[in-house]
Amino acid sequence: MKKVTIGVDIGGTNTAIGVVDAEGNVMVKNNIPTPSHGDINKYMTELSDAIKELIRSVNLLNADIEILGIGVGAPNGNYYNGTIEYAPNLSFRGVIHFVTLLKEKFPELPAIALTNDANAAAIGEMIYGGAKGMKNFVMYTLGTGVGSGIVVDGNMVYGHDGFAGECGHSMLIPGGRLCGCGTKGHLEAYCSAPGMKRTAFEIMARDNASTSLLADKSFNELDSKMIFDAAEKGDKVALEVFEQTGKWLGQGLADTVHHTSPEAIFLFGGPTAAGDYIFKPTIGSMNEYLLPIFKNKIKVLPSQLKAGDAAIVGASALVYKELEK
Repeated sequence: MKKVTIGVDIGGTNTAIGVVDAEGNVMVKNNIPTPSHGDINKYMTELSDAIKELIRSVNLLNADIEILGIGVGAPNGNYYNGTIEYAPNLSFRGVIHFVTLLKEKFPELPAIALTNDANAAAIGEMIYGGAKGMKNFVMYTLGTGVGSGIVVDGNMVYGHDGFAGECGHSMLIPGGRLCGCGTKGHLEAYCSAPGMKRTAFEIMARDNASTSLLADKSFNELDSKMIFDAAEKGDKVALEVFEQTGKWLGQGLADTVHHTSPEAIFLFGGPTAAGDYIFKPTIGSMNEYLLPIFKNKIKVLPSQLKAGDAAIVGASALVYKELEK
């Protein structure tokens, strides 16, 4: 019998759902809108209907399957309580007892669990990706924000309240850029995809770089892929964006190493597709800021999760950790 899990990734706009086999392959997937109406009961009905439809479709592909459970990655997800708490980019307000509501829809499943999206990515890396066999590692996700998941002695670090591991909100430059959380100077304000965009505009303004390949882009138009494309063509502004972002990120990674002494740090997200443009300055900067006992000892590696399916796969991996309890 083929054992499978279901992964659900709740984003601000869409909810991605997939059925994942034991090797981390997504067998079937779909998505539904994450609603703006704020009615959690209506959304749970829509979500459960979509999950049941996927189960029916995978049964057509392979009748001999066993569904082990559902894993959910969500903003402000609290693993301990199975709740989504005060998520700023979701229409559901306050504390949502998500796992309890989902168990009402699927009482027959042995495991249903929820955590935040960065923790889900870390567990996915541990179950399916490059962290197989590692007991101590950290996952950084670079995207709209900077998320992280910390694994120590083979266990995800949640802290006493379920919200540990917010490395993206470590202080980088006191009084610096305004972060999305409302505080100034956090790592996320500099090393996220929007942070890279802000760096590009600061450099162009500083140097009056009207000939840069990025100069004719509006702030809303510019993204990290455009910066990479310009860097590939030798654009000085784009190259400096990656160099500076790597220096800042390396500083943040050094702090994480000092706190947890990991075997490796995995980087995931759009900006990491730039390869050495981001990895080389990041590794150099990290080693510059590390204590001598850590220098040149910590691996900084790209995630081995498939970019298009990583959120679903990471969420699905929660089921295995839940069944281990």
